[in-house]
Amino acid sequence: MTADHRGTPPDGATTNTGVATDTGVAAYAELAAVGPYGVRPGHALITMVEPHPGHEYAYNRWYEDDHYIAGAMAMPWMFAGRRWVATRDLQLLRRPEKSAVARPVTTGCYLSTYWLTEGRYDEHMKWTVGINQRLNRDGRVYQDRTHVFTAFQEHVATVYRDGAAGPRDFHALDHPYAGLVLEVIDADGPEQRAELEEWLCARHLPRRLVGSPAAMVTVFRPTPLPGDRMSYVRQVVGVDTRLTLLWFLQQDPRDGWTAHFAGLEEEVADSAPGRVELVAPFIPTVPGTDRYVSELR
Repeated sequence: MTADHRGTPPDGATTNTGVATDTGVAAYAELAAVGPYGVRPGHALITMVEPHPGHEYAYNRWYEDDHYIAGAMAMPWMFAGRRWVATRDLQLLRRPEKSAVARPVTTGCYLSTYWLTEGRYDEHMKWTVGINQRLNRDGRVYQDRTHVFTAFQEHVATVYRDGAAGPRDFHALDHPYAGLVLEVIDADGPEQRAELEEWLCARHLPRRLVGSPAAMVTVFRPTPLPGDRMSYVRQVVGVDTRLTLLWFLQQDPRDGWTAHFAGLEEEVADSAPGRVELVAPFIPTVPGTDRYVSELR
């Protein structure tokens, strides 16, 4: 048996940086006393990443043991998160072959999803830029990886299969869903995106969810990253035209993949002003383990 004793210095003590631990503490009470503090996911961070060949295990350990917590869940107003993985067989189910999101379409074997409290996006962004700059200075950013699809996203709507029954969208990243499908759709232009949203939420998704293993689909619009973002993260593409959908599945996406997810591209092309640029299935990681790492290639 091992023990991990991590004491905290008393108020007024100094850390090894020489900064007093009580500096700015009073501001936390002031910040918490005002502003929105509901439970709805007003925004999401959705990030699909490809570790470089030979770095799969090291990347996974860095993300699990450090970055998921210090670079995400420890931040203000980020209230839920979950990691997902696409093993090689899941990567080979992706469509379309020529994707505007992932080139080749199999790129991006890890997906992380996070919910942000509605109305707290600006406050969170100030913190996330500051903490990521600090992590980079401290050598706590793993460089041997590529951001394939990383964006903060504004919540548009959630469509439920079973109406008022079952978990809500704010439960989705804590509920033990067996799989997730990331779908990215590009509207024909900025003016057509509102029409695409209406068609998806009022017609396409309610019809598709009948008899589906997906309990809900969340719909998001990407937002631009701040100018002082980290240099290794590319600016968001399709801010005015793109929609991101997350399908939360109650079964492994490999079970009935063709039956439930065939024809998405054709339906959009035939009935809406847009085109599907990615349909990618994932399963949840097992936190604290290297499960599935050996199945990525």
